[in-house]
Amino acid sequence: MRASPSALRQCFLALLAGGVWLGLSPHASAEVPQLIANLNVRTLKSLTLEQLMDVEVTSVSRYPEKLTEASSAVQVLTGDEIRHSAATTIPEALRLASNLNVAQKNAHDWGISARGFNTDLSNKLLVLIDGRAVYTPLFAGVRWDAQDTLLEDVDRIEVVSGPGGTLWGSNAVNGVINITTKSAAETQGLYLEALTGWRFGQGAAVRYGGTWSPTTSYRVYAKYTDREGDIFANGTTVPDGWEHTQAGFRIDADPGNDAHVTFQGDLYTGTEGFVTGRASEINGGNVLGRWSRTLSNGSTMQLQAYFDHTHFRQPVFSPFAPTGFFSDDLDTSDLDFQHDFKLAETHHIVWGLGYRHMQDASIAAPGLAFAPANLIQDLFSAFAQDEIALSPRVSVTVGTKVEHTDYSGFELEPTLRFQWKPAPDNLLWAAVSRSVRTPSRIDRDLRQPASGSVLRGSDNFQSENLVAYEAGYRTQFNERIFASLALFYNRYDDIRSANVTASTFLPLYFANDLEGHTYGLELTATGQAASWWRLTAGYNLLREHLRVSDGGFDFNVARNETSDPAHQASLRSSMDLPHALTLDGQLRWVDTLQSHNGPRPDTVPAYTELDLRLAWAFTPSCELSLVGRNLLHDQHPEFGITDPMRVELQRTVYAKIALRY
Repeated sequence: MRASPSALRQCFLALLAGGVWLGLSPHASAEVPQLIANLNVRTLKSLTLEQLMDVEVTSVSRYPEKLTEASSAVQVLTGDEIRHSAATTIPEALRLASNLNVAQKNAHDWGISARGFNTDLSNKLLVLIDGRAVYTPLFAGVRWDAQDTLLEDVDRIEVVSGPGGTLWGSNAVNGVINITTKSAAETQGLYLEALTGWRFGQGAAVRYGGTWSPTTSYRVYAKYTDREGDIFANGTTVPDGWEHTQAGFRIDADPGNDAHVTFQGDLYTGTEGFVTGRASEINGGNVLGRWSRTLSNGSTMQLQAYFDHTHFRQPVFSPFAPTGFFSDDLDTSDLDFQHDFKLAETHHIVWGLGYRHMQDASIAAPGLAFAPANLIQDLFSAFAQDEIALSPRVSVTVGTKVEHTDYSGFELEPTLRFQWKPAPDNLLWAAVSRSVRTPSRIDRDLRQPASGSVLRGSDNFQSENLVAYEAGYRTQFNERIFASLALFYNRYDDIRSANVTASTFLPLYFANDLEGHTYGLELTATGQAASWWRLTAGYNLLREHLRVSDGGFDFNVARNETSDPAHQASLRSSMDLPHALTLDGQLRWVDTLQSHNGPRPDTVPAYTELDLRLAWAFTPSCELSLVGRNLLHDQHPEFGITDPMRVELQRTVYAKIALRY
């Protein structure tokens, strides 16, 4: 039986009250050591700029390497940067990455992409949470309303813009987001937080970490989120509130012989409002196990398995059929093995094998169905990559991934990368890669309405293809300034189109009749303005040119896949102030977004917004913060066509208390 929201709030408030009593007790404060001091974890403020640039990343090569040596357009959001931001959920945290386009559609739906093709059903970005791919085969994308974690426990988020198919497989077309949480050993003690605010809602969380033995640590957590609805352009309230409850655990053990074992899992449930007033439900859970070992020669092996279940039921509104509810249950089982080793001092080789089994079962609504309703899919994969050191300063990386899916058969995703270090703190890199977006159930099995008389998938739909050309330069000018520049040119073929049926026009059906190219640049710079003040700036340029291929047809005349701003810019500031105060902010500017790049005046106007966070650590274990989001406008849109009923985001303010023991 599901607990009521009021009961959950009472539970969290009771836990919070106990934590506040402990935090304000002088005896308790003296007896309980600080969590960060216990773990000797350096915060963002104590790391030098040089140390931040040498943080290790794994998303580029599938083994640890320094950020300054990664031959890809990658940004790293550290856990402390996230905790010092206005973010309370994963999509909000991703606004910190200047190489992403992040747009909020309503209280619970987001469009997140890299290098174009952004919609609330974006399908060219691969997202991992602790090695688990959060992917739905319905539309080959991510349901962001189902992805959450306790941000306090996030170690880092690696954001790679550009193809990652060679190592991560299909659908890593334009980027990879790799979210990594801390080990259980790094989250010892008690943590509590509570949030409430104006136009915000409320939330609370609790986490406790302990040890079972000198080599085995654990943590358990629970998080509750209740977000208020947004507002229509005409000023009336939108009943699109979002409620989400999640709990989970993690166990880390070192059994000996340089081995490490991780076992973790999550359960969640939630409800979401829609503009018509009807509510949807979403729930699920996952469990993951990982074993890794470092061998005597320095090579490493890793074996990982996980199971993920997702259920959702939501209203479907259609002008062609009565309103009804569509539901879907997806079970995913995944097994992955990888091995990396060095050969003859000049080769660093990583290879691996993978298998994924997906069982999808849907129940049709009058306005939406899939045929067949139930589907089983299997994915087999193998990859290999070799980084070859031609000299101490020059290296070449070659690799490929081979996948087999039930929809598209065999797919090959090779890459060739070059990197040169002209000076110790400089890296010049270039790459050419191929990646694919394999068909989703929408592409193949959609029926809309359930009879399929208006829009339907096609058995002839094949994978979308990308060949990407990239180059970049990363440098640390001095101990105070670090900068990175990435340039790209992407060539796309067989992009999804909507064709008409000969003689009868309807139903429309999906085909692969679009092609084209995009190009642009991504510039980031981090500067230490003073010992107590750090600034990070970012700028993106994007140009998109899609067209109908020769002999093809598209009902939308190649406008449906590109709804992205041509320019984006951001500036983040982080200050350590006297009296245990910190002030953090992010200013972001997003250029005009024309809906589907069409000729109609359906635009999201360019906007500038500001988020600020002021925090006071009034005891070693207790912090109060006041956060304002979207402070420059009372309301503004980030998605949708021009309409009085378009959902817009409001200025919000919330307060938070956090206690650590």
